[in-house]
Amino acid sequence: MTGTTAARGRIDKRQAILDVAFTVFARRGYDKACVQEIADEAGVAKPTVYNHLTDKQTLFEHAVLAAADAVAAQTLAIVDELREPGEDLAPILTDVAYRLLEVCAGDRSRALRALTYAQLAAFPDLVDTILTRTSRNIAEAMADRLARLALAGKLRVTEPAEAAEQLLALLTAPLEARSRLGTRAVPEAELRDIAGSAIRTFLSAYGCR
Repeated sequence: MTGTTAARGRIDKRQAILDVAFTVFARRGYDKACVQEIADEAGVAKPTVYNHLTDKQTLFEHAVLAAADAVAAQTLAIVDELREPGEDLAPILTDVAYRLLEVCAGDRSRALRALTYAQLAAFPDLVDTILTRTSRNIAEAMADRLARLALAGKLRVTEPAEAAEQLLALLTAPLEARSRLGTRAVPEAELRDIAGSAIRTFLSAYGCR
C-alpha cells in the first residue's frame, strides 16, 4: 500500500505541475515562460520539475498534450450522449452542439489553440498529435454516432465521416469568426444561436422527412 500511495502521489504531483505549466505557457508563451515561475506557482522546487519532466521543451510538450487530452475527454463524453438520443432528435443534437461549443470556447481550449498556432513551426509533430487527439478523434466519434442514428432510421446519412465533418464545421467556423480566432469570449446567447443554426442546417440536409 505504501508503494501504491507513493506512486499515486508522484502522479498527482506531476499532473499538478503540468496543469500549472500549461497555465504559465498560455499566459507567457513558450519563449517567455520560465521553469522557475512554473515551479513557484506549483509550490515545488525547480529540481522537482526537472525530476518529473527533464527540460523546458519536454515540460511544454507534456503540458500541452495533457490539456489536449482533457479537452478531448470532455468533448467525447458529450458526443457519446448521442448513443441514446430519444425520439425527438433535434433537441438532443442542439444540446450536444451547444455543450461542444462551450468546451471549445472555454479558456483551456482557447489557450490550447493559441499555443498550437504560435508554435506550429517549432513543434510540427506536436501539433499533428494534438489534432489527432482532439479534432480527429472527435470527428471519428461523431461519425460513429451519426452512423448509428442513420441505421436507426433517424437520419439520412450515407457517408457518416463526411456528415460529421460538415456538422463540426457548422459549429467551429462561426465560433472562430465570433471569437475573433479565440481572442474574444463568446457569450452564452451567441453559443446557443450558433448551435441552433448549425443543427437546423444539418437536419435540413440529413434529417428524415
